[in-house]
Amino acid sequence: MVKEQLKEVQDRIKNACIRAGRNPEEVTLIAVSKTKPVSMIQEAYEEGIRDFGENKVQEILEKEPVLPGDIRWHMIGHLQRNKVKQVIDKAVLIHSVDSVRLARQIEEEAAKKDIQVDILLEVNVAREESKFGFFLEEVEPAAMEIKDFPHVHIRGLMTIAPFVENSEENRNVFKKLFELYVDMKSKNIDNVTMDVLSMGMSGDYEVAIEEGATMVRIGTSIFGSR
Repeated sequence: MVKEQLKEVQDRIKNACIRAGRNPEEVTLIAVSKTKPVSMIQEAYEEGIRDFGENKVQEILEKEPVLPGDIRWHMIGHLQRNKVKQVIDKAVLIHSVDSVRLARQIEEEAAKKDIQVDILLEVNVAREESKFGFFLEEVEPAAMEIKDFPHVHIRGLMTIAPFVENSEENRNVFKKLFELYVDMKSKNIDNVTMDVLSMGMSGDYEVAIEEGATMVRIGTSIFGSR
């Protein structure tokens, strides 16, 4: 099942890129393996997937030791400050940095381990009360603080768009984040690279790609619903 569904997702990513006049190699597929057994992750791995996303630190800690060492784990769920030290040396990228306090905690723990940690700033574009993240106008001031943390590097932005029946409804959300991403990139802030735009999930990833996503986080369309 995973093999067939993965192929369909990859084809759709390719077609969305063609529609947008983009190179499919610009888009990284992150297979969201939260709550999924190791056997399913192994199946996706055998089809060439190396980037996997988890919502909970605990799941990364349980799965990482029993799966191949070249898997790149992405922390995509809300990260509590007291869990930072457990995950910073396991995840290649933390997508969900939603406050300067969390970034500061990552800096403190990374300094103790003498490692560098790549992060994305999570942006609550639609200003949903149920979601975490910076509002659009808060991103630059936050980046200006975080840029001085020597062990933390801002690689880009991430958003979780509203849950909608029709993916077109989220086009404006993705457009706004892309505009901010381009704007932030043009400012050439020290220690802020802005080469990753993580947006789009199973319900709306094609629209996200058309609007400039460089990473899409897809679970249900690959592994089936939970």
